[in-house]
Amino acid sequence: MTDLHRLSIRELSEGLANAQFSSRELTEHYLKRIAKIDVQVKSYVTVTPELALVEADAADTLRKAGGANVLTGVPIAHKDIFCTQGIKTTAGSKILDNFISPYDATVVAKGKAAGLVTLGKLNMDEFAMGSTSENSYYGATTNPWNLDHVPGGSSGGSAAAVAADLAPFATGTDTGGSIRQPASFCGLTGLKPTYGRVSRFGMIAYASSLDQGGPMARSAEDCAYLMNVMAGHDAKDSTSMNQVVDNYVANLNDTSVKGLRIGIPKQYFNVAGLAEDVKARVEESLKKLEDLGATLVEIDLNMTESYVPTYYLIAPAEASSNLQRFDGVRYGYRCENPVDLMDLYKRSRSEGFGAEVQRRILIGTYALSAGYYDAYYVKAQKVRRLIQQDFLKAFESVDVIAAPSAPTTAYKIGADLTPVEMYLGDIYTLAVNLAGLPAINAPVGFDQNNLPVGLQLIGNYWSESQLLSVVHQYQQATDWHTQRAAIAEENA
Repeated sequence: MTDLHRLSIRELSEGLANAQFSSRELTEHYLKRIAKIDVQVKSYVTVTPELALVEADAADTLRKAGGANVLTGVPIAHKDIFCTQGIKTTAGSKILDNFISPYDATVVAKGKAAGLVTLGKLNMDEFAMGSTSENSYYGATTNPWNLDHVPGGSSGGSAAAVAADLAPFATGTDTGGSIRQPASFCGLTGLKPTYGRVSRFGMIAYASSLDQGGPMARSAEDCAYLMNVMAGHDAKDSTSMNQVVDNYVANLNDTSVKGLRIGIPKQYFNVAGLAEDVKARVEESLKKLEDLGATLVEIDLNMTESYVPTYYLIAPAEASSNLQRFDGVRYGYRCENPVDLMDLYKRSRSEGFGAEVQRRILIGTYALSAGYYDAYYVKAQKVRRLIQQDFLKAFESVDVIAAPSAPTTAYKIGADLTPVEMYLGDIYTLAVNLAGLPAINAPVGFDQNNLPVGLQLIGNYWSESQLLSVVHQYQQATDWHTQRAAIAEENA
């Protein structure tokens, strides 16, 4: 079969169960596509064909023995921030270019236990710091919809791989929008779960109080299958919550859009820099949800102007602390011929870290330094609580909150944007991480240049099932999630 990459996760599962194709045939199909198409997309840092075929054969054997589950034999690719035993794990950085993880992240281990077949590791902004996937030691990933544009970031490799049909679904991480924004730029569905829903064990830390792993796929249904694998309590992660985990696939039709109260923050639709095409597509999608029975309710989120400055104090401060461990001593890149220990530290870090990572470390170190800690970091944490309270007040009168996922569509590669201009592009996504809330991106159309536009729906704590269900029903009534870039139509 030459069109296996067009099948949904449910169709892949049913095809494997009915012996229409084997996991080896499916895996070989994807590996051929990667070899042919990823030369242009550059979504993978590491492809693991030998491992993938071994896992595929094991899945086929298990299926013949009657021991398979719903996802046994389905391929997946992981963002290169999740540790994978025996496979290079780089976080997109030169400083980890030679790091072979001795263990699996919990997310990876759960995938293996579910019978998923690992195709490889996906490109990303270095240490998840960026919104374009250009901040990678391995070069920029391109957007399958237009190879002159970025796929977004930091999970840009994950988004590009799925959008180009080089993996049926992928893992991503979201610290300030790094699942939702690339999903928006690449026309995908991407879910950022509630903080603590998915284990962070083995996920290389950027900002520990903000980082959260989640699924990226074409549809809400496909994301639900992967959430069934990823979600759950993990004793190895002290921030993992021992909450009941839903069956996200079974719950896809549980939330009725009819009567759903969707909050429309008036501040969000008056943001300077919101592109007219983006605003129009988002408003059209809200009108569609209204036609399906939802009620649109105007709300106030008065802390909107505080999102960017608050985030860009807290996240760099945590990064400054987390990245101290990369010092050239125990693992990772080490400079040549250091004169003394201080020279080893300085040159290993300055040579190993890229410009954006160094910028954020310096910002964070400054904010945490004596004399500035109370004035900046402590104050930012107080504002963070006010942002959370702003959302909780809104959820007293609405069920979900709607917003664009990004103020624009995908930037051109090499766009002349200052760091501050780039940071302002995260205006719609940052607050969700600061408050620890779940949120999802759904594709809702295209701009005049045929670049995808995304709608973001934000839920209250632990409402992943509701978000997936609402988007699933929207996708039953529309076909934006089925649209494919020209490069994805190429057959291997």
